[in-house]
Amino acid sequence: MTGEKEIKATRAVGTLHQKILGDIENNIVSGEWPPGYRIPFEVELAKHYNVSRMTANKVLTQLANAGLIERRKKSGSFVAQPRNQAAILEIYDIEDEVRALNKDYHFRMEECRERKTVATDRLRLSVSGKEKSIYVVCLHFADGKPFCLEERLINLKTVPQAKDMDFSTVSPGKWLIAQIPWTAAEHRISAQLADEQLARRLEIPPQSACLVVERKTWDVSGPVTSVRFSYPSDSHAITARFAPASS
Repeated sequence: MTGEKEIKATRAVGTLHQKILGDIENNIVSGEWPPGYRIPFEVELAKHYNVSRMTANKVLTQLANAGLIERRKKSGSFVAQPRNQAAILEIYDIEDEVRALNKDYHFRMEECRERKTVATDRLRLSVSGKEKSIYVVCLHFADGKPFCLEERLINLKTVPQAKDMDFSTVSPGKWLIAQIPWTAAEHRISAQLADEQLARRLEIPPQSACLVVERKTWDVSGPVTSVRFSYPSDSHAITARFAPASS
């Protein structure tokens, strides 16, 4: 019985950790706590959530490591200023990204079907006609845990061979990188709160903060693909290397 009580206590602490983390993330992402806002001190968080100061400290450390807050000695923790930078990003494969973290990788195709492009598809693909596309959804895993959700449209006018491809054996991103020599790309990076469906797929609490990377690519014959990657906020970071502009 003592062992069961210890297990239940450990689970309760883990649940409270996620609740505190989720509450603070939501306050920051929603704008309720703007840049420069002082986060409650550890002792205040511990008292409010009825947890130890160690648990509160771990939450603040995780938020600081994610770049959401700044911890200042003797002053407390504050919501960090957003970093808005233009950067040239490479076209990368999710498997390479996971393996670079020294983690085991696998993926699972959730959905794959051919469909006529609707208005939202045409906007995403930057096309005007009613081309057909392949809509595919894949879930990528790192060490057995969901790493990111991929939602992709492939333009069959530009990439007709995708119609006969079995994306349950090779991920669409890896296949496109190998098959289609892209000539231009566009990235958009944003944050969103996970709705119930996304939260269920990524195995995170609803309304958790997620990093979203949207990408369009073109080749010489037209738009190739539009893809949306959704990552739990603590599993991904964007890194760009750059040099001073020439004078």
